[in-house]
Amino acid sequence: MELTEAIRSRRSIRKYEDRPIEQEKLWRILDAGRLAPSARNLQDRKFIVVSDQDKRRRLSEAANGQPYVEKASAVIVGCATEPENIMPCGQFCYPIDLAVALDHMSLAATAEGLGSCWIGAFQEDKVKQILDIPEKIRVVAMLILGYPAESPAARPRKKLEEITVYDKWEN
Repeated sequence: MELTEAIRSRRSIRKYEDRPIEQEKLWRILDAGRLAPSARNLQDRKFIVVSDQDKRRRLSEAANGQPYVEKASAVIVGCATEPENIMPCGQFCYPIDLAVALDHMSLAATAEGLGSCWIGAFQEDKVKQILDIPEKIRVVAMLILGYPAESPAARPRKKLEEITVYDKWEN
């Protein structure tokens, strides 16, 4: 699948078939995250792959009861290992670095015929407890993966002309 096709066809999938993801596909998806750029090439991230049914159930509870977290075949938990790193612009590195890496994985999943969905609404302290994550580490987001049991239609997007300006800010 071409990159543009993956970008255009990716959807947030919340219904999954009850079947495991082949290890080779999972490795290719994780490798897409590994290859993602990071501020100053620090690569200060770790991905926890959760396939255990009980842990997925508990993560679902920590994600404010979102049932699809448990129903997915795997959950990738994106963690920042050095959350205190700041870019010269004053922004923390980790939210951007992890977002880029997880989005690479989401597109790779689409190219592999899998569905994915970002999970950003969760209780970080509970996720840390479930997965034995040290206090200093930040849990940025979770990406659920599986074989789609739905094909949602594309949601409307603004026109490029509405969100693009050149050389200076314009309203």
